Amino acid sequence: MSQRLAVDIQRRWKLSVMFAVALVLVYPVDCVMLEHPSPATLVLRVAWGLEVLLYIWVWQRLGARWEAWVNGVHSVILSAFFMGLIFLTGGPESPYLSMTPSVPLMIALVFTETTLPALLTTLVCMAGTLFIWLAHGRVVNAVAWSTLVGISSFFGMYSAMRFRAAQAAGAEALLERTRREALEKLAVADRHRAQTEKLATVGRLAANVMHELNNPLAFVRSNLDFLRTEVLAQPLPETVRDELREVFDETHLGVERIRQIVADLRGFSRMDGEDSGQCALTDVVTDAAMLAGVRLKNVARLKVEVPRELPEVFASPRRLAQVLLNLMVNAGDALEEARVSDGEVRVTGREQDGRVVLEVEDNGPGFPPEVLARLFEAFFTTKGPEKGTGLGLSLSREMVEHFGGTLQAENRPEGGARLRLSLPVHHGA
Repeated sequence: MSQRLAVDIQRRWKLSVMFAVALVLVYPVDCVMLEHPSPATLVLRVAWGLEVLLYIWVWQRLGARWEAWVNGVHSVILSAFFMGLIFLTGGPESPYLSMTPSVPLMIALVFTETTLPALLTTLVCMAGTLFIWLAHGRVVNAVAWSTLVGISSFFGMYSAMRFRAAQAAGAEALLERTRREALEKLAVADRHRAQTEKLATVGRLAANVMHELNNPLAFVRSNLDFLRTEVLAQPLPETVRDELREVFDETHLGVERIRQIVADLRGFSRMDGEDSGQCALTDVVTDAAMLAGVRLKNVARLKVEVPRELPEVFASPRRLAQVLLNLMVNAGDALEEARVSDGEVRVTGREQDGRVVLEVEDNGPGFPPEVLARLFEAFFTTKGPEKGTGLGLSLSREMVEHFGGTLQAENRPEGGARLRLSLPVHHGA
């Protein structure tokens, strides 16, 4: 049994018990109207209350398959009890007689699923009013009251029909909206999946390209050293020799820079096989900052303030470097999009409460409230389809939590965004 059905049964039982008790408690009204006790009306009210409880018990046992017929039988018995109460309290003189047209109306509004209960109630009430008035020889009254009951029943059934139509239209609209939302989510997921697959393919190709770059770089470096030795060994004017030495040094520095970038990127491509363990934070930050500097070079200044005396943390160096690289690149993207003229990305570190805290901050516009609430959701991104998949921060948080750390985002009071990364200190085996 579903929770919703159990709640519905409990609600119906509660309402039925309250109605049954109320039927009996209203008995003093009968005594006041008749000006004497009436055991017959008391018995009728008790039997009526028991029938209400029996109805809800039968409805629960038979289930939805027989619900329409159970409701129909219950409506007939309920109407018969009401007409019997009118007969016992004075017939045409009964104050309950004026309530007769409202009975089919109430039944139609209570049992809105089908018109059968309201139709059967109408027939019973019309037959009862005809019998009561014809028994006293009042044909006109009998016709008038029967017509009034029929009109009331018509409006009740029409209202119930309109309610069912509105309910069906609402359900259809909800179904259509749910279907449309599901299709939109599927389209977004397919687009993100295609983008992710494309990025994965580019990553694999880049890893192969970086592997192939090693041999040419080795040739260039070796030949550059040979040329430097041979050229500087020639009899040249001192000024020319100094200029050539400076050119060779700068070229050698550039080649070393390329070699280091290739080595770092190859390291990132092999990070999946690395386990968490002892990690020197300053080395990781330096490696990540070196790669991020390529992206931030023409966008913002990168300042790193991580003391070397910070304790070692428990993490995977390459995974942690990927997280920091992602945070710094995101900061650069935000500064570039906001066109901040004097952009700055700052990485600071400190020890706090037995943990090491790293903060990546920028002086950009910060996070809008609606973005901040969904920042770490998978596939949520404010970038264009060619600039982001919405997986970077989500995966970064998963990686950090795998180390036993936390990753939180907030806006700085002085303006800009702040990503705070907290990691546990490594205590050995």
